[in-house]
Amino acid sequence: MNEILIENLGFGKYHGLGNDYIIINDIELDIPEEKKSLLAKKLCEVHFSIGADGLIFVCNSDKADIRMRIFNDDGSEAEMCGNGIRCFCKYIYENNIVKKQKINIETLKGIMIGDLTINDDKVEAVKINMGAPLLQCDDIPVISTKNSDKCIEESIEILDKKFQFTAVSMGNPHAIIFVENQLDDNDLNKYGSAIEPHKRFPKKVNVEFVKIISKNEAVLRVYERGVGVTKSCGTGTCAAVVAGTLLNKFEENSPIVVHNDGGDLIITYTGETVFMEGPIIKSFEGVIDFIKI
Repeated sequence: MNEILIENLGFGKYHGLGNDYIIINDIELDIPEEKKSLLAKKLCEVHFSIGADGLIFVCNSDKADIRMRIFNDDGSEAEMCGNGIRCFCKYIYENNIVKKQKINIETLKGIMIGDLTINDDKVEAVKINMGAPLLQCDDIPVISTKNSDKCIEESIEILDKKFQFTAVSMGNPHAIIFVENQLDDNDLNKYGSAIEPHKRFPKKVNVEFVKIISKNEAVLRVYERGVGVTKSCGTGTCAAVVAGTLLNKFEENSPIVVHNDGGDLIITYTGETVFMEGPIIKSFEGVIDFIKI
């Protein structure tokens, strides 16, 4: 594969509750398809480049107002990301790419709708209609040891422990594990990294450990597929509320406050669709003089 040189690469750096992303306007840059994954790996490297959990490309769409593509820091392309799409909304609005209060966004999951909270022409928060969760094993995908069409509260043995997990997809796969006591950093990395590539998850999986505080409140820690431990996960928080509602741990059609390491998200599961709301911060913007990929 021939190496190419990209000069004057403009970017924005944003985060949703500490889940951070580099965003570039691919409508202008038109990065070759075969180079997108490598560019994500290079730009997201913490000590040698900008550093981030992922790279988001702003692309044209013939199905919606705009298209979002998101790559993890290992170069793999993700179907969707709740924190990432909120950052994306702020970027495209404030850079005058799509100047709407409600934005239709094409993703690998489908069309997502961003509802922006705007103050002095700045986006302070975004509410996303995340659509319906996928619960069928084949759709997630996950392998049920009970030969069931859904994977709810099934056992999985990992290293020295046995966990009960519920599988949910919000366009990307999640294994939700409810715990009495939240895991520390070492155990989160230890068990999360072992569950992510487990053979029961054909496309690997994001792993969320959730401690219930009340019917309307919980604490979540996450090990993200292709990334590792992160400060928060939007789709994972949505999946956790869906799983908790199915297990009667949360109230259906009621806002649930979920404390991620990086801050709080408010999730409402109606029984049919999931709404997610939370803040977004622009960290900085810049230009890379040149990069070879």
